Amino acid sequence: MRSLLLLPLLILPLTGCSAIMDVVHSESESHFDDGAALFDSGAIDANDAPWLPTDATDITLRESTKTDVTPTAVIGFASDSDLVGCGTTERLSLPSYAVEWGPDDDAIVAADTVTSCGEWVFIATDDGWFGWTPSAPGEQSGA
Repeated sequence: MRSLLLLPLLILPLTGCSAIMDVVHSESESHFDDGAALFDSGAIDANDAPWLPTDATDITLRESTKTDVTPTAVIGFASDSDLVGCGTTERLSLPSYAVEWGPDDDAIVAADTVTSCGEWVFIATDDGWFGWTPSAPGEQSGA
């Protein structure tokens, strides 16, 4: 009988801690090879992300799964291109999530300016872009 009680503890590591943390924190993280895969998934509609460069690859998206609050998300992707239809403005907001695959907090806080793409803002990374939503209303005017 005791071994049956321990069974859930033995299975827990096999299910993946990130899946459990996603449920506990009402967050979801997804990975996509490119923009087509991202848009095909329905995670972001192509009409809502005209800023995504056509060469974007290795896309990671972390977002809130709560439907009763303003959506929050962070996204990172590799790209050699500029973001489409965006402007530069003073950074007034910070991302809602700290993620191990994004820039460190110091780099984000040190950014005086961001690239504003409507409700999303971005900072350049070594291999592409890291962005978050919601942005501050004052940042949105830079788009």
